[in-house]
Amino acid sequence: MPDRLRKGSGSPVRRAALRGAFLAAAVILAVAAARHQLDGWLVGAAVFALVVSAALPPESPRRSPPEPATVPRQEPGSAEALLANIPDPVILVDGRAVVLAANEPAMALLPGLQLKHPLSFALRHPDVLEAIDAVLRTGLIRKVQYVERMPTERAFEVQLGPLKTQEDPAAVRPGVALFFRDLTSARRLEQMRVDFVANASHELRTPLASLIGFIETLQGPARNDATARERFLEIMRGQAQRMKRLIDDLLSLSRIEMRAHLAPEDRLDLTALVRHMVDLLSPLARERNVEVRLTVPDAPLYTRGDRDELLRVIENLVENAVKYGESPRGVDVMLRAEGQDASAPERIELTVRDYGPGIPPEHLPRLTERFYRVDAVQSREKGGTGLGLAIVKHIVNRHRGELKIESEPGAGALFRITLPMVRDAEPKEEAAGSV
Repeated sequence: MPDRLRKGSGSPVRRAALRGAFLAAAVILAVAAARHQLDGWLVGAAVFALVVSAALPPESPRRSPPEPATVPRQEPGSAEALLANIPDPVILVDGRAVVLAANEPAMALLPGLQLKHPLSFALRHPDVLEAIDAVLRTGLIRKVQYVERMPTERAFEVQLGPLKTQEDPAAVRPGVALFFRDLTSARRLEQMRVDFVANASHELRTPLASLIGFIETLQGPARNDATARERFLEIMRGQAQRMKRLIDDLLSLSRIEMRAHLAPEDRLDLTALVRHMVDLLSPLARERNVEVRLTVPDAPLYTRGDRDELLRVIENLVENAVKYGESPRGVDVMLRAEGQDASAPERIELTVRDYGPGIPPEHLPRLTERFYRVDAVQSREKGGTGLGLAIVKHIVNRHRGELKIESEPGAGALFRITLPMVRDAEPKEEAAGSV
């Protein structure tokens, strides 16, 4: 009997119940015996209950059900954090082209963009909207061009790709990710390169054509005409000098750009350089009846720079003021130190001011572009190459300085350059700035 009970006891819960019942029966019989109410069959029942309770296996400790494996889940803000670290505009839309997420560059590019609103509310470019439909329909990546013209013109290449989802594709339409790649700078550089090649070719073609024409004339009809030969040779000499100046300026600009990242280290006295260049240009000023008034401090002003490049800057600015600012009021050249207080860095300021016709405001932002001229005919007549101010800008940038141009029509033009100042020059280094 105990063996059958042991085998059929079943679950631990049933075994515990049986054991409790048999123990209770043994306790009852013991109480009856204490009261002298015990007969033979009760004694046998008590012995049977004790034997069965002892024969039942002990209850094994109850084990808690195993915990399910922890499934890593994605943090709710991970997508936003990823978008926030992408520098280019990115927009995510669902299958209805409703905006799901967008980073800050996208919000700045499209001020009307709002989450949970259709993208077409902020972006009405038909090519982009048609590309979204094509990606949703085919699941293939598309690229389109997008140009934003307000407030300034910017060009983008928009790449559109499908957003994959873990849900049932039949129940949920996949979304689309839009990546905007800014092509504005690349297009401007390409346009500048094209313009540079075209302008350089044009500037060289004109004097070359003149030289070829005069040479053919001297070899033909004017072979024995001494007067025409002298006149033609003088014109040819001027055209050859024009080409030489252009090539020299192009080479100078190329050299400056190659060393733009290397700041000059020589300590120079800018006061001596300004005095020297104004003296060299005094014959040109007298020839054009222009008075150049120079105002410089008695003490030297030192800066770190390249002597030849700084002389080129002073020469270009003063020569331009003399040539293009022809006025009875002359030209003012001033050199001074600024920022003497301890709260501001000390700088050297060079200003060249003329009192000529001035420069219209629409031309001021482009004056430092290569080959840009306010009056191309006048510039060529005066021997300009269109590269002077471009050279000045690049030299000033290499010297960690700043160039500003101020002008009003009829009130002349002011060119201001600021350069870092260096104090306590050693005597052996002062000689580097002497001229």
